[in-house]
Amino acid sequence: MSKFLVTAKDMSGRIFNEVVEADASDRAVQEVQAKGLFVTGVKKQSDLAPAVRADISQGESIRKFTRGGVSLEDIVSFARQLATMIEAGVPLLRSLTVISQQVESRELANVLDAAIRDVEQGQSFSRALSKYPKVFSPFWVSLVEVGEASGTMPKVLLQLTLYMEQEAAFRSAILGAMVYPMVLCFICSAAILFFAIFIGPTFEKIFNDMHATLPGITTWLLFVFKVVKEKFILLAGGIAAAVFMFKGYVSAGPGRRQFEAFLFRLPVFGKTIKLIVVEKFTSQMAILVDSGVPILYALEISERLVDNLICAEVIKRIREGVREGRLLAEPMEQSGFFPPMAVQMIRVGEETGELGKMLNHVAVYYKKNIETFMKAFGSVIEPVMLVFMGSIIGVIVTAMFMPILTLATG
Repeated sequence: MSKFLVTAKDMSGRIFNEVVEADASDRAVQEVQAKGLFVTGVKKQSDLAPAVRADISQGESIRKFTRGGVSLEDIVSFARQLATMIEAGVPLLRSLTVISQQVESRELANVLDAAIRDVEQGQSFSRALSKYPKVFSPFWVSLVEVGEASGTMPKVLLQLTLYMEQEAAFRSAILGAMVYPMVLCFICSAAILFFAIFIGPTFEKIFNDMHATLPGITTWLLFVFKVVKEKFILLAGGIAAAVFMFKGYVSAGPGRRQFEAFLFRLPVFGKTIKLIVVEKFTSQMAILVDSGVPILYALEISERLVDNLICAEVIKRIREGVREGRLLAEPMEQSGFFPPMAVQMIRVGEETGELGKMLNHVAVYYKKNIETFMKAFGSVIEPVMLVFMGSIIGVIVTAMFMPILTLATG
């Protein structure tokens, strides 16, 4: 038996290399072609360069990675490819092996290689994935476990793919509405800083040489510019320290809960922030319930993944109520956290046996509401930010040129 380095392409044209042990090159090619790949080249171990032979002697395939970490695109692509291959009748281990050779993320490739070894040793696929919570969340693992138990793995994986794509598009819509105001704010801050460090001192020197009498606003601005220039490092360090301390305070414990409560109480924005949390909870519950996850276990998973302490506490109380035999809508209504419309729709879903479908309707409804609000907010805040930025720059320019105009007309 000899070792061969087989170069192949998949249907998308992605190139990868695989080491195959066979008695002839034709057999090595056939083995790779059996995986649904197109072979573009094959070389025997003795014909390879020493460095490549060293890799082969260690039993490693030569892979090319474009990034180290795992992105959402990597996980979505993995789920879709695995669902397609399993639905086509390809065994799980063979599917994982083929996909692991094609992924562009080094970390994901390492995780899949480890998962393959665990499955080969008799562990379930969900158990193998659960060892890597940073890559595959409990939400992921629970759905895969349901797919394994019910024999509906392709369906579950496609549901996961659709959910992740929708959530990614939803987050992009929210962030997209915030980008332009943030850019304007940054430009305004940069302009003020530029005036403070470079323009202000120049004007101050001119005014001193001219022995000009300065208006109050000019004197105040020059003082501010001087402080910013001389204490820039101290001010920057103080701001960074304040941000760091604030993040530490709101990252966990009472501080985080107080900050979440403050956000929910904000005028105009508070209601939308709460709806974002409600949308995340209902969308996760919808896919969990539709996939056959028991309601108590689905609530437990959502409690861990909702990423909001106040909502997590509410879900915990709801779970306790359901465990006591009550319907889901009853403790939800008693919590006062969820909008009445959401509670009523979920009650109807429970009464008609269509809970998963109703949860999905609630999630879609609030998702559209949030997107509409963010678009409206973006269209309103843009002119406001432009006027604000123009006013600040206008005040600075007026304050700097006012003494010169006074001298010229005097």
